[in-house]
Amino acid sequence: MKYLYFLLFTVIVCSCSDKPVFSETFQQQTTGHYLFHPDAEIEVHYDNNKLLIDWLGVKDIEPLLLDNETFYIKEMNKKMRFVQNPSDGLYYLSEVMGDESVTYDYKKQPDSIRVPSYYLHRKAYDKALKGYLELQSKDSSLALIEEVKFNRFGYNKLSSKAYEEAIAIFKINVALYPKSANVYDSLADAYLRSGDSLQAYNNYSKSLALDSANPRAQRYIKAYNNE
Repeated sequence: MKYLYFLLFTVIVCSCSDKPVFSETFQQQTTGHYLFHPDAEIEVHYDNNKLLIDWLGVKDIEPLLLDNETFYIKEMNKKMRFVQNPSDGLYYLSEVMGDESVTYDYKKQPDSIRVPSYYLHRKAYDKALKGYLELQSKDSSLALIEEVKFNRFGYNKLSSKAYEEAIAIFKINVALYPKSANVYDSLADAYLRSGDSLQAYNNYSKSLALDSANPRAQRYIKAYNNE
């Protein structure tokens, strides 16, 4: 075979079934998280010899095993296989293309390295912010950290009255976009709904300083000062 690579999707096929049986060693080698993009992972795990994938919030996706080496993930519309890169010895998920060339697309990450969204959805907001600031410093235009996305996520929490979570998310947005009037307006709104009128006043004031035409901030500050 003209392509030199290590196929890690080696299986022992049970004589009484067409279904592959993954060795314990193979499962240990391939279990883990693979970097899909700077803020998303493909999580690989096994349950009773069943290969399962977590991706973009969808849990326990069971790929279609096409043969002893290749599987298809419907949710991603991708054919993949596990490979090991001879140049670095690391494991990757390789997209299977029509020409069968080997690519090293999604690298398996150490347990100590997680994307910011991993921490965000586990309420480790300080770690999430640190990660997003690092991404922003590399590419300030990165669509993954757009102001509107954090604002929407914060209001989703606010609508379910998860005030502390909403405030923490809006604080991340403030740290990422300190010159935006809207992020302070949203944080003020969260404080107001949580019952903290002083912090609502402080953040509406910051919003108004950046946008003197903000009607909600104008109304609240006027009412607060007239109390």
